[in-house]
Amino acid sequence: MNDSKKVNVGIVGASGYGGIQLVRILLDHPHVHIAYLGGDSSAGKPFCDLYPHLTNLVNLTVEAIDLEEIARRCEVVFLSLPNGLAHKMAPLLLEKGVQVLDLSADYRFGDLNTYIQWYQDEREDHQVAESAVYGLPELYRDKIKSSNLIGCPGCYPTASLLAIAPLLKQGLVDPGALIIDAKSGTSGGGRHAKVPFLLAEADNSLGAYGVGKHRHTPEIEQICTDLAKSEVKVQFTPHLIPMVRGILSTVYANLSDPGLVTEDLLTIYSAFYRSSPFVKILSNGLYPQTKWALSTNLCYIGLEVNPRTGHIIVLSAIDNLIKGQAGQAVQCLNIMRGWDETTGLPQLAFYP
Repeated sequence: MNDSKKVNVGIVGASGYGGIQLVRILLDHPHVHIAYLGGDSSAGKPFCDLYPHLTNLVNLTVEAIDLEEIARRCEVVFLSLPNGLAHKMAPLLLEKGVQVLDLSADYRFGDLNTYIQWYQDEREDHQVAESAVYGLPELYRDKIKSSNLIGCPGCYPTASLLAIAPLLKQGLVDPGALIIDAKSGTSGGGRHAKVPFLLAEADNSLGAYGVGKHRHTPEIEQICTDLAKSEVKVQFTPHLIPMVRGILSTVYANLSDPGLVTEDLLTIYSAFYRSSPFVKILSNGLYPQTKWALSTNLCYIGLEVNPRTGHIIVLSAIDNLIKGQAGQAVQCLNIMRGWDETTGLPQLAFYP
């Protein structure tokens, strides 16, 4: 039974991997009630038929997407949809007074021309897009507090930007020589059947994709440019690794001050993230593993200065479906509603 004090939330695109993570997290959230699950491809199906492990926990049926009905029943809606759909829905929902958290790329870009160029999708919602806030709480917490439209970051950008941010914000590295090497589990490709993600294709193999042209590149560059206050270009190369969940991002940069050592940088990182409960800075000589972040909203960061080359190597590990997607969206919701940032979010991995 719905507690009248709870906030009614809806999830559009509930049947995908991002949607099921949102359902799982929000079921345990003390301040929300799931009032609507939407998705055209699975409309009419009981949600527990799609995910039988939720039998007796979720008694909702997936409904066809009806924006008027969503606005009538929900105060907040998560749009967990493929790129190019959210911007056709968000303006009406916002007009009806609904807070919107978009998990696609539609509202991640301050300059819509960049979105149009990389996603080949025309836009008519320029004024609405200007009101969107990039939903990386560790960097934009204050802006998220006062926003009704959040463009939640991609999974690769989340891992990479948390690794890079202190360096660029404090001018510690050459902003023109950033290299990001990142590896993700297969769940990042979504629930639809795709040949590269089949077990026979992905197992016992490791390969790069989107080399030099991955769509997360301009997203990373946009935030890096904002942090550095000058234009930043990055060399970003993603890889598919044969596991289900997790991202490990390795960042290489040239230090501006060759006298800095690892302990100096660890102190700087610890101070930078001192008010960020989901970022864990590891001690000297310890480097993150994806298993530590599994099913949590945590980001583990380790680093090393190589005095021989003058480089800093920063490594970050997250769960791509939680901190890289659904968990981060709920973290933004908590901030928007004035709740404790950690409310309802998992912080302890199942191990091993």
